[in-house]
Amino acid sequence: MAASVTAIFVGAFGSLIGSFLNVVIFRVPAGKSIVSPPSTCPVCGAGIRGLDNIPVISWLALRGKCRDCRAKISVRYPLVELGTAVFFSLVTLRFWPGEFAAGADGPTHLLAAGLVLIAFLFLAAVSVALALIDIDTHTLPNRIVLPSFLVGGVFLASASALSSDWGALVRAAIGSAVLFLAYAALAFAYPGGMGHGDVKLAGVLGLFLGYLGWSQLIVGAFGAFLLGGLFSVALLALKKANRKSGIPFGPWMLGGAWLGVFVGEPISLGYLTLFGLA
Repeated sequence: MAASVTAIFVGAFGSLIGSFLNVVIFRVPAGKSIVSPPSTCPVCGAGIRGLDNIPVISWLALRGKCRDCRAKISVRYPLVELGTAVFFSLVTLRFWPGEFAAGADGPTHLLAAGLVLIAFLFLAAVSVALALIDIDTHTLPNRIVLPSFLVGGVFLASASALSSDWGALVRAAIGSAVLFLAYAALAFAYPGGMGHGDVKLAGVLGLFLGYLGWSQLIVGAFGAFLLGGLFSVALLALKKANRKSGIPFGPWMLGGAWLGVFVGEPISLGYLTLFGLA
């Protein structure tokens, strides 16, 4: 199946995941179950009908209002669904059929590539949830971050076993440890500037970035501080914050990581070429 066609189907599935992420974003910080009870209108308490739970389309059909009480439904809900769909499509285009299957024959290597794709689709979903939760609450919940170590580790280790690419798994372990320790050192040196959630998330991102390569790891790590710094400067310039204002750093860690995933290698090559090192 062509990559573009696959990306469309995966994107459609991503919109369904986005609908679920809306529940995760609301319930996890509140300590509620993400599976029970079924979704209801927060104003009138009416249950959300299946027909009204179709990603993006239902919101448009209802004109952004509850069918029962006509209370407004935040535009963020369809935006999360649409954004996740686009995100999933881009990730699919990045990894399908998979750089790890390139030049390799047989279903084993294709299966390995598929596992890598699934791993990064999982990271994409986690990224959407964590970014918005951090913006809302300035927290990165353990209920999402800690299982990501296990899920990412299982899928990436399985891919390495199938493709016999143990070097990638070693890089993943090193990347996870290095970013975890680096952020732990920052949290120790500047207790108010870096939270424990950031430290644990750094370990997760190091795992995924390290699996792809050293270039992706380095660009992804520095990208977080570049993006966060530019955002802070913009806030200061617009007088929306002062030097003592705190901003959630999780979204910038995630943004930097995905910068590394998508363009880490060409950025690294361009930098080395600029200084005559490549």
